[in-house]
Amino acid sequence: MTTETDETEAGQIQVEVVLAMPQRQLLVSVSVDEGSTLADAIACSGISEQFEDFEIDPAKVGIFGRKASMDQVLRNGDRVEIYRALIADPKKIRRERALEQAKT
Repeated sequence: MTTETDETEAGQIQVEVVLAMPQRQLLVSVSVDEGSTLADAIACSGISEQFEDFEIDPAKVGIFGRKASMDQVLRNGDRVEIYRALIADPKKIRRERALEQAKT
């Protein structure tokens, strides 16, 4: 597995790995061997080293917005997403906002 250069070699696929934190977002393109897993792509991306204070939760990863397991085999062009915990429940926030607007 190698970080993206100019071209993807035979037997390799191109994927992106992305992590968005409140202050910083990182998208890394990597070339990985065909048959590589989501965990392989994350390891190859080096994102863990870029965000040393963030621990990747294996249950909070996905491909193109859909949850996936770390052993999911990737396809060329996949976008691996690393999710972080939400600070607040979006439904609860919307409900509270609607109640406030109803009062005025």
